[in-house]
Amino acid sequence: MKAYTNTTFQDRASQAAEAKQRKIEMLRKKPPVDRAAEEARVASQARREAAEAEKRANRKAAEEAARQAALDEKKAAEDAEAERLAKIKPELTEEERKAARDARYAARKARR
Repeated sequence: MKAYTNTTFQDRASQAAEAKQRKIEMLRKKPPVDRAAEEARVASQARREAAEAEKRANRKAAEEAARQAALDEKKAAEDAEAERLAKIKPELTEEERKAARDARYAARKARR
């Protein structure tokens, strides 16, 4: 383990400046960007983004189709239930029963 040495501010400042200079030199030694490689990378990224956008659009269309199918199925079930209820003969009210009884009575009288 490195022993701690009591350094002055000047020592620490010069070490920081040297470290900064080393970083700058490393960046200068970095090879220049190849235009063709950069263009290929950008084109690849554009193709990838287009494919992802198409996938999202297809997924959204499929979800919309499924939602619409569910709505259509629900509407068909409601229509079938309404049709079934329409076929059921409703209970007659008191006035309707009285009118039917009177009509039967009048028909009986008319036959005599």
